[in-house]
Amino acid sequence: MASNDGAVGLRRFVYDAFEQDHAVSALSRWVARGIVVIVIVNLAAMILASVPELDARYGRLFDAVEYVSLAVFAVEYVLRVWSTVEHAPYLQLTPLRARLGYMASGAGIIDLLSVLPFVVVPFFPADLRPLILFGAIRFLKIARYSAAVRSLLTALYNERRTLVGCFVILFGATVTFAALMYMLERTAQPDRFGTIPDAMWWAIVTLCTVGYGDTVPVTPAGKFVAGFAIIGGIMIFALPVAIIATAFSEEIRRRDFIVTWTMVARVPLFSALGAREIGDIMRLLRAQVVEAGRVIVRRGEPATCMYFITAGDVRVELPNENVALGVGHFFGEMALLHHTNRSATVAAVTRTNLLVLDAHDFHALIERSPQIAKLINEVAKSRASGPPAAASGDIVAEEIAGGEAARTGETSPS
Repeated sequence: MASNDGAVGLRRFVYDAFEQDHAVSALSRWVARGIVVIVIVNLAAMILASVPELDARYGRLFDAVEYVSLAVFAVEYVLRVWSTVEHAPYLQLTPLRARLGYMASGAGIIDLLSVLPFVVVPFFPADLRPLILFGAIRFLKIARYSAAVRSLLTALYNERRTLVGCFVILFGATVTFAALMYMLERTAQPDRFGTIPDAMWWAIVTLCTVGYGDTVPVTPAGKFVAGFAIIGGIMIFALPVAIIATAFSEEIRRRDFIVTWTMVARVPLFSALGAREIGDIMRLLRAQVVEAGRVIVRRGEPATCMYFITAGDVRVELPNENVALGVGHFFGEMALLHHTNRSATVAAVTRTNLLVLDAHDFHALIERSPQIAKLINEVAKSRASGPPAAASGDIVAEEIAGGEAARTGETSPS
């Protein structure tokens, strides 16, 4: 039984290392960064190896990069298959069905194609050039670790029906202009517009505004139609570009909203607030960017606002220790309620993006909304009657504990 519990704990640890939120788990963050670096190095080696002069000189190095990458990706794939039973959507399935579900998923297929062709080729000697395509597929692994790429793919998926409609319009325009050019140019240029399929090549090139110039109309009527095709192509391609840009922007805004909502909701002072009240607080936040090495707040200064970290890392310099805080953490909560001095100096370790909530704006909101004021006062009283809420002053004990856990506890399986 103890052995089984140990295996389950290890499997959970492996799953968290690969799938845990990077803002929460330092181990998951470093695993993701390591795999991304290996993918980039592998792709660079593959590209450079295609140059004969470089391959002759550094061929062994390129081979070593490929072997190391193959080993890492193979181990990653096996561990992902083994630990996928911990994935929330698969918890109700048997281990076999859960693992088959991952293997059949898009991410699982990409992981398999990143490894399988290079494993089987020693047993089936053949031309290795087609394997370059499978090597390039490894670049798609980065999508798993890039929030921007995931947002773009989500935007494309959400607008898939609209984009299909755009391609239907493009196909219709291609056939229409190809048929017109076939009627107008087939006599003058039978070798280029002698059939509608031949004319479709010209229509596609023209509507896409590429304009290779290998096939052009020579009759006045043909040139007149070509002018409309060029203008129509600009309008047709502007449509999907606008759709994708808008959907991508909305997805980024939605993701940022969820992230910000989560950060505000986890502040103990706001724990009793409902969705509407948290939304009111979110509208008061303002963005601030601090360069690496700059001091954000200094110990002993008047505390007039609190901060949420959306990107980067900061160092909290307490009297007896230093604590590192990263994405998703906050500090200075008690400054919103009490006219205290800063209890610690906080400096940016890297270029840091912050969301700032000013005490003045916060109190103005409380005055406008008695319901929020009531809930905030109830939470403040309950915390004041319990253990000390702050190390001293405006830095809350919960956040200091969270920072220490992020620094020391996340690398262990417990």
